[in-house]
Amino acid sequence: MISLMHVSKVFDGKRKAVALEDVSLDIEVGQVVSIVGPSGSGKSTLLNLIGGLDRPTAGEIRIEGQNLRELSDDDLTRVRRDKIGFVFQFFNLLPTLNCLENVALPLHLRKWSRKKIEERAKELLDLVQLSHRTEHLPDELSGGERQRVAIARALSVFPPILLADEPTGNLDTRTGGEILKLIEDLHDRLGSTVLIVTHDLEVAERCSRTVALRDGRIVEDRRR
Repeated sequence: MISLMHVSKVFDGKRKAVALEDVSLDIEVGQVVSIVGPSGSGKSTLLNLIGGLDRPTAGEIRIEGQNLRELSDDDLTRVRRDKIGFVFQFFNLLPTLNCLENVALPLHLRKWSRKKIEERAKELLDLVQLSHRTEHLPDELSGGERQRVAIARALSVFPPILLADEPTGNLDTRTGGEILKLIEDLHDRLGSTVLIVTHDLEVAERCSRTVALRDGRIVEDRRR
């Protein structure tokens, strides 16, 4: 499903910064993997590279056999659109759009009819138990509800891969637990491959596999 071969990422600025160095990793279909490590260890960089939000300095990243480094910008956009859902710590919802409109936003890229888009968005909000919040704006929701909307948006095309960057990091313990349970339930229902970047060891322990990074390198790869 996801394969990294000797991947490195170097940021050139006033000072050269090596974010990832010679990382090789294979993730199988349907796995739920946590990525842990101290701040600056390369966790978010790894997720961004797998998600096609950035390109590696060296090495190969393959998604279902496709080498992301060889794709044009347009082809990479299509991979992100069709195969990858993103969930971020700070939700990234558009404040002027209601829940239904936020969830529907990625679907407009597929040039579906307005009716089909609305039906899918309602289906997704029902999936995350927010069918009663379709008309609410983000600032009218709790943090947990906003994250549920963000998850619904990420699942808009039922992607085979779900990438979550600290999805519980901006929530209290109880709400964070509810969001993690929701991700687990959706994984069981949809069978997506899930990668979760987290600082929370309790979140990591609930995943079937944990990959630990330090100084841009994998230092542990543990399965349960």
